[in-house]
Amino acid sequence: MDFSVAPPQQITREFLAVVLAGFGNELVPLTGDSGNQPSPKALLPISNKPMIEYVLSWIEQSGIQEVLLICPSSHRSSVSHFIHSDSTTASGLLHIDLQTFDGSQGLSVGTCSVLKHFSSCIKGDFVLLPCDFIPPPSLPLSKLLNKFRTETMSDGAITTALWFEPPAEKTAVPEEWGPHSQSTPIIWDHSTGTLLYVDTLSTDHNPEELDIRMSLLSRYPRASLSSRFQDSHVYVCKREVLDLLQLKMKFDSLREDFFPWLCKLQHQKTRSTKYGDIFGDPKPAVPIFPEEERETPSATRSLRVGLLIHRVEEGFCIRANNLPSYLETNRHFVNDAVFTLPTDPQRRALIDAKASISSDSTIGDFTKVDERATIKKSVIGKHCVIGKIVKIVGCILLDHCTIADGAKLEGSVLGKNTTVGSKAELVRCVTQGGYEVKENETYKNEKLDTSDWGAGTDDQLDEGSDSDDSAEYV
Repeated sequence: MDFSVAPPQQITREFLAVVLAGFGNELVPLTGDSGNQPSPKALLPISNKPMIEYVLSWIEQSGIQEVLLICPSSHRSSVSHFIHSDSTTASGLLHIDLQTFDGSQGLSVGTCSVLKHFSSCIKGDFVLLPCDFIPPPSLPLSKLLNKFRTETMSDGAITTALWFEPPAEKTAVPEEWGPHSQSTPIIWDHSTGTLLYVDTLSTDHNPEELDIRMSLLSRYPRASLSSRFQDSHVYVCKREVLDLLQLKMKFDSLREDFFPWLCKLQHQKTRSTKYGDIFGDPKPAVPIFPEEERETPSATRSLRVGLLIHRVEEGFCIRANNLPSYLETNRHFVNDAVFTLPTDPQRRALIDAKASISSDSTIGDFTKVDERATIKKSVIGKHCVIGKIVKIVGCILLDHCTIADGAKLEGSVLGKNTTVGSKAELVRCVTQGGYEVKENETYKNEKLDTSDWGAGTDDQLDEGSDSDDSAEYV
């Protein structure tokens, strides 16, 4: 994928893609700083490719060319280097405007706050995406865009959201890693594709009860209810969504605050009239077929929330926004991988002929594998060194890891530049970048943070790792 800085001339586009790349608190310690170097969530590899590249490729394939990429200030250098590198795999051209947001990893920053802060950069309709969404090949972004185009012209719908049915949890991880992503109860009208209700995670809310108004059931008597789906955090929005966010300053989270509120407007006539009137007579600028002049009058704004649901049988789809889902995503791609030795003689020589590497493993460029090493169902990054008689099963090793002779790794995720001493053993562990496991040490079911070397305690590892929806941005 070829990226370039947005050109100085103004080019009118139908949609702007707004990509949020936060700290990734629920991926700690992988996203903890490695020495003085940050470890941006957006650049964490999935099958040896930065996770953000999956969503950028998805955007590019839809025909969108303009991207507003927002990341923390401390990540700017690393993300900018990625944008201007030649190592990406897709073709074409995206114009990326990289903007930064000040904050700290211990402080959650909600998506609504970020959007309000950068509203001046968003001149028209936009599609909002997280950097951690892994779309299925069977679902082009253009399908969601077309639904939005149709509905905004037919009844003035203000936004269209994508929800998905997650794959079955195949990977067992220890409790210390944190929970799998939880599904959220929603209610929708199948005939019109309208999202009617989104449950919240408020502390005073009984998870076994839903507070549903009779006005909703009266208007949509055949509405569907399910708790199987998850929010992709992919939304196609009219520019007026930003105006609504400015009106309601209390909004912080899109999923927890804004969308539950917006859904209520669809069946509360008084509120719908109140907020619908602020837009006046909407005049959508882009018809379904841009080459044709649209002569029909504009639809009245309905503030309706369109919904597209992707079911699990239609293809693998996930957000890699926490440790269990990150491991699950890598293993999904490993199952589809076919290992072949490098054709370049210099690189081929780095893998010993007596090493055993299963066909469902991925080995990064310039990685050295010594004799009698065994690698199964694993992703090994670039420039790693795997010693003699090492056994690696079901693991993910980021770039520049060193595994000394006789070490054993099982079901673990190792951050960049992790070193494992000879005959050490890690079972279902995850390490911060730069962590050093001494020889003969054994760890099971742990997060290994470099703060462990000092006065830090295990309890400190979890500070700032809130339930995911402040993690919309973080």
